[in-house]
Amino acid sequence: MCKQCELKPVYVFTNKRKVCKNCYVQWFQKKFLYTIRKFEMIKNEDEILVDKNPVLEDLFDMYKKKAPVQIVQKGKFTKKAVATNSDDISREYVEAILNGNVKNLIKLKPVEGKIIKPLYLFLEKEVKIYADVKNLKLKNKIKKDDISHFIDELEKKHLEIKNSVVSSYLKIYLG
Repeated sequence: MCKQCELKPVYVFTNKRKVCKNCYVQWFQKKFLYTIRKFEMIKNEDEILVDKNPVLEDLFDMYKKKAPVQIVQKGKFTKKAVATNSDDISREYVEAILNGNVKNLIKLKPVEGKIIKPLYLFLEKEVKIYADVKNLKLKNKIKKDDISHFIDELEKKHLEIKNSVVSSYLKIYLG
């Protein structure tokens, strides 16, 4: 944490800790690397196809400087990185449970075959702040449905509910 964090914060964590632009970018990139390591998403020499998402593209530009991976534009790849975040996972989890469609829950893993989800532990608002701080243009997401609105309202009253849903899912399905 630096002096700018108290003076010009761009994000305030639920524990009231504030971070400035530079500290936020460092935190975000560190958490991105942690997510990749924690879920063993990438092995050395993997060829990664990255979804057309400015945040993912920026993060993988940083990542390829640190690890021997190859980012491919099209064609043959060993892994495909998609921009699924905690908001998406919590919505799909709640929807599957409400609809009694528990077979779909297995698809919510951070790594599913060749598909990896490096933004798995990030909230949508955290991804948006990263994009703003780095001057990246994000496409607007599709309109939210009733379940998304329900979860967003819960999040206002009970901070960290989306993270709790994702954590619960990980405990149940990954042990």
